[in-house]
Amino acid sequence: MPFMKPPQDNAKHLLHLLYAHQQRYRFISDEAITEIALRQSLPRAQVESVVEFYSLFSRKLRGKFDILFSNCTSCGDHSLMEQLCTLLHVVPGETRDDGLISIGETSCIGMCDHGASALINGRPMTSIDDNKIGAMAELIESGAGVDDWPAAWFKVNDHLQRRDLLLSDVYEPGWALKVLEEEGVEAVLGKIRGSQLRGRGGAGFNTAQKWQLCRDAANGEQSGACYVICNADEGEPGTFKDRLLLTSYADTVFEGMAVCGRIIGAKQGYIYLRGEYRYLLEHLEERLVSARKSGLLGNAVLGIDGFDFDIEIVMGAGAYICGEESALIESLEQKAGIPRIRPPFPVTDGYLGQPTVVNNVETLVAAAMIVVHDDHWFRRQGTMQSHGTKLLSVSGDCVRPGIYEYPFGITISQLLDDCGAEDVQAVQVGGPAGRLVDPSHFDHQIAFEDVATGGSFMIYNKSRDLLEVIHKFSGFFAHESCGFCTPCRVGTTLLKHGMDKLCSGHATAHDLDELRRTAALVSRRSHCG
Repeated sequence: MPFMKPPQDNAKHLLHLLYAHQQRYRFISDEAITEIALRQSLPRAQVESVVEFYSLFSRKLRGKFDILFSNCTSCGDHSLMEQLCTLLHVVPGETRDDGLISIGETSCIGMCDHGASALINGRPMTSIDDNKIGAMAELIESGAGVDDWPAAWFKVNDHLQRRDLLLSDVYEPGWALKVLEEEGVEAVLGKIRGSQLRGRGGAGFNTAQKWQLCRDAANGEQSGACYVICNADEGEPGTFKDRLLLTSYADTVFEGMAVCGRIIGAKQGYIYLRGEYRYLLEHLEERLVSARKSGLLGNAVLGIDGFDFDIEIVMGAGAYICGEESALIESLEQKAGIPRIRPPFPVTDGYLGQPTVVNNVETLVAAAMIVVHDDHWFRRQGTMQSHGTKLLSVSGDCVRPGIYEYPFGITISQLLDDCGAEDVQAVQVGGPAGRLVDPSHFDHQIAFEDVATGGSFMIYNKSRDLLEVIHKFSGFFAHESCGFCTPCRVGTTLLKHGMDKLCSGHATAHDLDELRRTAALVSRRSHCG
């Protein structure tokens, strides 16, 4: 693919323009699609496909108060949505005739440690209960703007329950970059290699190997351009650890990106932030400005000629699949987030066809900390095959939901004890795409070689109907399928219909056999994981 120059003003990114238009007009019309396509010099079909693909965009008029309740098993409660719809005389998924209010559902919004939650005009509202529903209805009918609602309703706490290697130290901005310049690129890459750091997003690919492959590819490119992308699109239900890191450890994330950029020769980095975390955008932009003023980003980082590296933020718009690295890159390129056929891989043919490193937020934090300390510091925790620590997003039926940092090798039983979970019948590890673990396996370890996870840890006690949980998961996958391949596009819909029939009490033994066969086909033959 020929090299294409990236947009210099990210406010002009297609996803940002579409979001701004929808905020102003409350929907995106055919005329708007045509106008924006002309303004961006993009095919109209491409812009239309983007609008249709992302769930936070709408072709139909949304209400002045646009409320999307999470349907996650940890941060969702369907009965609360029904209660508000009854009070306001709204049909779920529709806009009331007067245009004042629209109410619907959305996939997990990353507030699983806060109980029932929703997005109110894009802002997360947490810990919703019957009392808040009644108060919301009164405020909406009175016409009080969301800015006039109680601020406590929109407070998002970190709920950091346990610290270890990564989260215990107070990190001084600039540490990793100063070490990088003192010790040199090769020595720092050697630290990352010696630590045996593996990707924390779930796949577990060796980080140093990824950086080395990208650097080798970039050195062979005529243009020499390459990129660093921070994958902050944690859309897996039950996962919210990146939310904590971006709130309280943003400077460390930036430095992990800058270190990677220095090693591979990249001058530009991007943070792809999930649309449900838009409330973090202002905070992150402020931290970026501070880093530039301190000489930690921009031209001549730390006053070093030739060390130019800066970071821009691109907001997603509601698409679970964009957590997959090639789908994320497609979205960054102003297209629908459909996974690419691989090979080639992003390290050789990534953003704009150039060598690209895509790392998870937690991976970049770990990389920066390894540079500051050393590989031995990191490897002293964990198991023989899984080094260091892992951040776990714990939610569901427990006394103390939140973020727990443990060395790899922690057993499921110990984690359940620490978070105050009792009478547990199952744990979903790694989100709906992960593994449902019953009590006979609670002695297993969280580790790449045993129970691997990107971080989601959803607890279900014996009061839960696990069949209904799986029913919700089947609906999630049918809704979030990107539609690229037939096994997923058709198979997930067949699974949902089969679960609908099963949960309504009308399934036969033949239907159960069909569900098993379809599930096996989807998991084995779908294009992406």
